[in-house]
Formats: sequence, C-alpha cells, structure tokens
Amino acid sequence: MEDNKLLLLGDEAVALGAIHAGLSGVYAYPGTPSTEITEYIQSSPLARERGIHCQWSCNEKTAMEAALGMSYMGKRAMVCMKHVGMNVAADAFVNSAMTGANGGLVVVAADDPSMHSSQNEQDSRFYGKFALMPTFEPSTQQEAYEMIGEAFDLSERYRIPVLMRLVTRMAHSRTVVTVGKARGQNALSYPANPRQWVLMPACSKERYKVLVREQADFLAEAENSRHNIYVDGADRSMGIIACGIAYNYLMEHYKAGCPHPVLKVSQYPLPKKHVARMAQECESILVLEDGQPFVEEQLRGVLDNGVQVLGRLTGEVPRTGELTPDNITAALHLQDAEVYPPSTLVVPRPPALCKGCGHRDMYAALNEVVREYPDARVFSDIGCYTLGFLPPYHAIHSVVDMGASITMAKGAADAGQHPSIAVIGDSTFTHSGMTGLLDAVNEQSNITIIISDNLTTGMTGGQDSAGTGRLEQICTGIGVEGAHVRVVVPLPRNMEEMKQVIREEIEYRGVSVIIPRRECIQTARRHKTMKNE
Repeated sequence: MEDNKLLLLGDEAVALGAIHAGLSGVYAYPGTPSTEITEYIQSSPLARERGIHCQWSCNEKTAMEAALGMSYMGKRAMVCMKHVGMNVAADAFVNSAMTGANGGLVVVAADDPSMHSSQNEQDSRFYGKFALMPTFEPSTQQEAYEMIGEAFDLSERYRIPVLMRLVTRMAHSRTVVTVGKARGQNALSYPANPRQWVLMPACSKERYKVLVREQADFLAEAENSRHNIYVDGADRSMGIIACGIAYNYLMEHYKAGCPHPVLKVSQYPLPKKHVARMAQECESILVLEDGQPFVEEQLRGVLDNGVQVLGRLTGEVPRTGELTPDNITAALHLQDAEVYPPSTLVVPRPPALCKGCGHRDMYAALNEVVREYPDARVFSDIGCYTLGFLPPYHAIHSVVDMGASITMAKGAADAGQHPSIAVIGDSTFTHSGMTGLLDAVNEQSNITIIISDNLTTGMTGGQDSAGTGRLEQICTGIGVEGAHVRVVVPLPRNMEEMKQVIREEIEYRGVSVIIPRRECIQTARRHKTMKNE
C-alpha cells in the first residue's frame, strides 16, 4: 500500500488527523467506542517523537479541564469520550463555550446507538446545540481524517471549542484513508483576552453576548461548508436529508446517484438555507440520521410551509436502535436484491466474566454471605463486574452510572436499609466513586463498599487505572478508619477468609471498605507475553 494510503478505523483516522493537525495533547477516559483514538496516539511513533501528551485521565471532566488548560496556553488539544462521558464532562464542556479557546480545542464524542456497550442511546449533537458550539459529524473515515484538522482551524478562527460526533459504526469500521503531511505544533501563547476565562457574572455577561452574536457566523460556516452538500435530483416527490454516516448508507443504495434531491449534513448548526431550498422544491422530506431525531425535530421548528417531514418520529425509520442500510431500504421503499436471512449456524454467546477472573471469586463469596441477610441489597457500577447481574451470580440489584454504587448504597442506608453494599471497580472508583465515599464518611453511613481491584481498566481493554497501588491510601485519606480498609485476595482457596471479612464489615456500624485485589486475567496474560518476548 502507498505510504500516503493507510487502512484505518474511524477512530484511528481521527487520531492521525489530529496528530497531523499539530496536536499537543489528547485527554480521555476509556469508553467504547472512543477508546482507540487515544490508544492510536499512544502507540504512534510520530506522537512520541513530538512529545504529545497521551496519558489517561481519571474521568471525562478532568480530561476536559486539562485540555482547556492546554488550550489556554495556545496549544492544540483534543478530548475523547463516549457519549455518556459527555454527562460527566458537561459542566466543563458547556462552560468552555463561554471561556472560548486559545489553542484549537476539539471534543470528540463517540455515540453508541443500539447500546452495544452502553446504558443509553443519547445523541451528543444536543450537547453541541445546548452549548451553542459548532459541531462536526463525518460521513466517512476519509472525511473524519480531514475534518478533525478543519475543526481545529475553526476552533482557532473563532476562539471556540468544537464538538465532533462519531457513532459506533464510524468509529469501528475500517477503510483506506489518504493522508497528508503533518504540520507543526503551536508555540506557547497566552489568550488575547484573559478576562473571558474568568467566568464571574460581569465577565460572563460580556462573553455570552459575543457567543450569541457569533451564532450567525457559525451558521454561515455550516451553510458554506464543503461537508454540507446539496445535490439536486429529478424526482422531487421527496427530498432526503442524510446526516453523517447516514449519507454513506444512502449512497450505497444508488450506485448511479440518488434520484431524489439530497442534502448531506456533516457540519452544524443545521444549514437552514439548504433546508429551505429543499422544502420549497420537494413535496416531503425524509430525514436519515443515526441516533435521536435531532435534525428532524429542528425541521419542524424551521419549516412553515406545511411540507411533510418524515423520519424517526413518523415511523419511516425505527425510533430506537442504530441506523442501518436495511432501515434505509425500507424507508425508501426499495427492493433489496441482496437479502440475507439470519444465520442459524451462529450460536448466541452472551457476555460473561472471563474464566479465572477475580470478580468471579468475589461474587461467589459475596453471594454466600448475602444469603444470610434476607433483605440485603447490592448496588453495583459500570465495569466488567456489572456482569455479576447475569447468571450464574445474579448478585447485584442496580447499575446506573459511573460511581452511583456508593452513593446509592448511602441513600439506601439513609432510608434504613441494612445491609447496604456497594460493588465498584478500581478504575470506576477513581473516576467517580471517591466523592461518594467522602459523603458517606462525613455522615458515617452504615455501608459496606467492595472495591473489586483488578489493577486495570478491564472493561475497555486493559488501560492503566489511575488509582493502582494507592486505593488503601485514598480511602484512609478520605477518612475511612484504617482498621476497616481490608484487602483480600480473591481466590477459591481464600473463600472462607473472604466470607469472614465480608461478614465482619457488614456488622460494623459505619463505613467500611473491602478491596479484593487480583490482576485481570487478560492483563496478566498480556504482561506475561510481553515479559517472554
């Protein structure tokens, strides 16, 4: 393959595009389908040569704030997270539109329609609109590579952070990408207007007026963008608005070109000029977008000529789940010559904890003890150990969001529940569990917390965990009594010891922490292989 042509995932195209755009730092917390962006930069020889920062952050909020600090210094920074991570970063993200940017700042949110490995199907485009921030949504990996550089340029042109939204199929599908040359990194420089970085009311009121005034500029950028294309068609009984990857899917159905007018949307705000043209020329408009009806709902507020709008809200496209080529075939009332029935040869393989996983032994011990308390409740969290909900363990009663296990256990204890047990992983604990622990310590809540420590971020592929080797110190530093921070080794031969420790800490009236510690079996295998190489 030619040197300037590479086979890349969408995530990798974004990563390489950022490096080539003069990136100085990437800040992220691992989360599918965004993880490979940071991992690609971590393994890039060019990134190492340039000294690009690429260490994992404790959570998405700290990542967003650190990137904002790098931008303050005039350097180009990127933040990467999955869609639910946007909820964690929201405070800093929304306020970053008020501070603005100095060096280019791009936030990449990878959404997960169909919830392949997520709690919900939220659409990050709403965050861009909510924060009054320009948003990009590539339709191909080639566009992703090129667009990330343009996003940095736009960020610096208007001194505003920019959101880039990916979806699972864009992030995790692979194609040949033609790449260019790398530009140099920015020199250090301070903001021209340091006052706007101080979000006190007097400063923010001034800055907000500027941000609102710039919305017209952002709209003009979108309407003149080469990524927002209006292609006329002879059959104007229907016009089609295709957003991001939906455009790729649509064009797969028409090798000789779509007979209907098509508006490709990959840069927001929604280009109203193009939409108005389609509404004037077409009898109806079909909206194809992966995620929620973000554009479809806006059309109903923009159009005033009674044109029919079709899409997820009207049933032409399914309201839930990711957009697929088959959805589009049905929406366009096409006959697909290549219809493949579901295979009867593939046996379903539900997720399960790995053989030899320390979480298995932890749950085995916990279940035996919990059976001694008929009304026990176990509040769990986001990680590999969430699989403790499935057979054969059926060990947990709730999973909501990162860090919620400790705070929910506290709230249940406040209501009189006993025993009230939290199960959380080491990476999730340092991501969002420490503040909940502080609340519990401050009120001496009667809860038992199990930090199941596998010495890595196992759920997303074995990235470094921020608290490795320091969990005991963190817990005692927050205020848990040292005698009630107890470490066990989750192995079958230690089963009786684990059960006894769990019983003793359940009976202790106060905050106690049990740390079952054993390295993730997958990470241990990789470490052994690396050692023998």
